[in-house]
Amino acid sequence: MSSCPTIHLTLPQWDGGSRRIRYIYMVNLTSFSLTECSNESPVVPLYLGADVFSNTDIRTENHPRYHAKFAKKGFATKIHFSSAFRFHGLKVHTANNSLWFYSVQGLFRVAFEMYSKQEQLAVLENFQDVWKSQINESPLRMSYSLNVQLEMPQPQHRHVGMESVDVHCSDTGDASADHDYCSIPKQSLQAEQSQHFITTVRQRLHRLDDKLSAETQSNTEQLETILMLLENIDRYINGNVEEKDVTETVLALLKAKDWGCAYSSSLLCGIGRWLGQQFHAANCGISQKVEGFKVQHIERISDLPPAEELATELFPEAMQTLLLHWMGLSDESSVEKRHSEYPILLLILEFANRNLITGVAHVLYSSLICK
Repeated sequence: MSSCPTIHLTLPQWDGGSRRIRYIYMVNLTSFSLTECSNESPVVPLYLGADVFSNTDIRTENHPRYHAKFAKKGFATKIHFSSAFRFHGLKVHTANNSLWFYSVQGLFRVAFEMYSKQEQLAVLENFQDVWKSQINESPLRMSYSLNVQLEMPQPQHRHVGMESVDVHCSDTGDASADHDYCSIPKQSLQAEQSQHFITTVRQRLHRLDDKLSAETQSNTEQLETILMLLENIDRYINGNVEEKDVTETVLALLKAKDWGCAYSSSLLCGIGRWLGQQFHAANCGISQKVEGFKVQHIERISDLPPAEELATELFPEAMQTLLLHWMGLSDESSVEKRHSEYPILLLILEFANRNLITGVAHVLYSSLICK
């Protein structure tokens, strides 16, 4: 008497930098698919719990407790699969052949509780359309038993930019063995990741084309920004993007809308962090320049040039530009006001770079160190 054939399945997955999340589509209470169906037959995407919790502070042995907690809220479910199914790359006890999965709402809950800000952003950007499509879905049951795997027709737009995977059946294999962990060769993994990114980029461009085609009213300013971004993407791909191109693009994005309060702006924090790192890295060169200046002016150390000349000669222009605009001394400010407040600006630059030139800086720095 022949045994029931074993069906080996490879789950499709979303790649987001260091995070990879495998998923399935639940078609109904007894069936699932590895590919998205047409709009006439809506499905519920479910995300593998082990991947959702990977690279978090939650230890693996504690995962079941967290899965159960989220399941009580309808965000997770335990899927019991037919014993005929085997999952490539997963180790599952064949006695119950079950895995935890999360709804897209559950994925968002975990992401915003446990992921880094960059990973949260990646989830938000890639899964917001899925979240919108599932917003009226009922909470998940505590468990489901799925016995049928369906091959669905390929959609025009696949879920989060992933390619379909091959599903094959085999009459051989030990039905009682646990599923094995499979390692992918590094070069194969890199090629696979590269192809996934290419697919995702192409789908984003197709979506943009569809959206622009459907626009009935055009926003000239918005279209100019979009065109600028696309032109710079083209330059970046061809390897000839220049600093002035990046400058124009970044400024256009910064001016595109009001980005909110300075006290709670992630944009300003990100820019501030990047600027600080760039200025910190420049400190060595600044110190050499200051020391050279001191050697040349050792005889007239008490008769130094005006503060504006010192700042211009010794410190990067970007530092001065930041402080001038921060202090309200932009190009439109009166010349007299700038001259009167430049000594303050010079003092800030000396302190921030720990390169003391003026007597005032030496005195103040010494008094601060003593305290």
